[in-house]
Amino acid sequence: MFRVPMFHIFRNFALMLVKTEAIVLHSFKYGETRLIVDMFTRAAGRVSFIVPVPKTPKSHLKKQYFQPMTLLSVECDLRPRTQLQKLKDARLLLAYATIPFAPEKLAITLFTAEFLYHALRSEQQNEPLFAYVCDSMQWLDMARGGYANFHLTFLMHLSRFLGFYPNVDDYADGQVFDLRAGAFSATVPMHRDFLQPDESRLVHVLMRMDFPTMHLFRLSRSDRNRVTAVLLAYYRHHIPQFPELKSLAVLQELW
Repeated sequence: MFRVPMFHIFRNFALMLVKTEAIVLHSFKYGETRLIVDMFTRAAGRVSFIVPVPKTPKSHLKKQYFQPMTLLSVECDLRPRTQLQKLKDARLLLAYATIPFAPEKLAITLFTAEFLYHALRSEQQNEPLFAYVCDSMQWLDMARGGYANFHLTFLMHLSRFLGFYPNVDDYADGQVFDLRAGAFSATVPMHRDFLQPDESRLVHVLMRMDFPTMHLFRLSRSDRNRVTAVLLAYYRHHIPQFPELKSLAVLQELW
């Protein structure tokens, strides 16, 4: 699996010049000549940049670099207490070979980007998480088939890096899964945010999925959509103000 190099930081009083790897989460036009781009960086975690819109094809800041989940190598000025940072340079770290040309992969990518845009909105530097996201996207890009469960596997294992991965070792058949506690339980909790034993058993089985083996877990579209809904509900219990995702409807139609 491709591994990105370590980042470099140069400190100069209140100004910090950073060369690091970054994953584009979201971008939108700001006025006529600029973009606001949210990235998750290896060196500094979540960072928002203000980027001039390229006026010529020769510009080193190309607009196509700021599509969701693009992997970049960037150079930027990071200033304390500054909401929008200045991006000095951006280059492709790795160009996707299949994702832009496969509608199913593109739908998964857009869903992943929208999810991470909200899930990582206050995330600080977290190198294992950054590596996990990079490696996951490269796996998806290289996959020739058997990736219908990618988003389920990605979300399940992502919770490990965010600090609320469920304890699956204590599971016993017939237990319920408490979404608030993130744990299986032999007793029904005093609130309604739990899964019945049948769905709890399914979640326990699916927690064993990883990218190489997930094609062995054959799910119907309705099952896959139900598991997606459960996972999103789980994240909403652990990440405040996590919204409904606009890209979910397209994903549900495809998978």
